[in-house]
Amino acid sequence: MLGRLARWLRILGFDTWYFREIDDRELLKLHADSGRVLLTRDTQLVQCRGVGGHVLVRSDGWEDQLRQVVVALSLDVCPERMLTRCLLCNLPLENLASEEAYGRIPDYVAGSMFAFRGCRSCDKVYWAGTHRKRMEEVVSMLRFDRKGVQEPPTG
Repeated sequence: MLGRLARWLRILGFDTWYFREIDDRELLKLHADSGRVLLTRDTQLVQCRGVGGHVLVRSDGWEDQLRQVVVALSLDVCPERMLTRCLLCNLPLENLASEEAYGRIPDYVAGSMFAFRGCRSCDKVYWAGTHRKRMEEVVSMLRFDRKGVQEPPTG
């Protein structure tokens, strides 16, 4: 229900668990054990006894969802944190030597890029290609600054 939001929180560098399918009881147990903030659109779930810290996400659109969560949790959105987590499994990325990335990346990337990050868990390799520029443009369009969401200019 919040898969795209979870992906964008990871893009922004925030440690974000996401479960495509999970039983409510199991989710609430994980939530209680982890001490994390639960993000959900399920109004019945947040009414459960002892649900703890949560944000009831109101919008259908991921952009508005992201804005709401950034503001509600006072998240520090900053370029240094962007793309520091694996988008698939959420673990922090590690710098890779070019030799470690070769054979795991397309040939055209190997010939044009020299900085790589990788996930030791799922073996995915990342580099600053055109996708990074598009992501930075989206973040800029959403008007985040270090204190959350900026108000549009007046006048």
